[in-house]
Amino acid sequence: MRKGYIQVYTGNGKGKTTASLGLALRAAGAGLKVFIAQFIKRRKCSEHKIIEERLNDLITIKMYGKGFILNREPTSDDISAALEGYEEIKDILQIGKYDLVILDEINVAVNYNFIPACKLLEVMALKHKKVELVITGRNANTDVMRKADLVTEMKALKHYKEKGVKARKGIEC
Repeated sequence: MRKGYIQVYTGNGKGKTTASLGLALRAAGAGLKVFIAQFIKRRKCSEHKIIEERLNDLITIKMYGKGFILNREPTSDDISAALEGYEEIKDILQIGKYDLVILDEINVAVNYNFIPACKLLEVMALKHKKVELVITGRNANTDVMRKADLVTEMKALKHYKEKGVKARKGIEC
């Protein structure tokens, strides 16, 4: 019997989503079923294309966001989208249909209180014992990190965006 653990990828450095997508690819390569819930995000990137065209029998990806909120005030639509995602993943985690569930950027949704931290802790406790759960995003809640089995902090030391480099297709998007 395989036990699923809880992993958290947080911090201000680049690579949280990329690491979780790498794990999704590895899991799919092993024949595991993967569900990726992307919170906050709205724009489809290159990973959506490859998943939808070639990996959709092993990886399901769904977005629960209205777009990044760094340069704007959050709206009630942002909150509604996050709560819709929460309700769906609550069921998904309990059923155990998927071997790996990734909650991409849910830490940001919790940090902005779109989803209360207690609700994320609740789904962590309710997850099926065989499900591996990955939680990503900056500013992970302290209690979430405490409850997790693995916590990785991505630390930014240097980034080319500081020189004005925009997100590049296939690398950042």
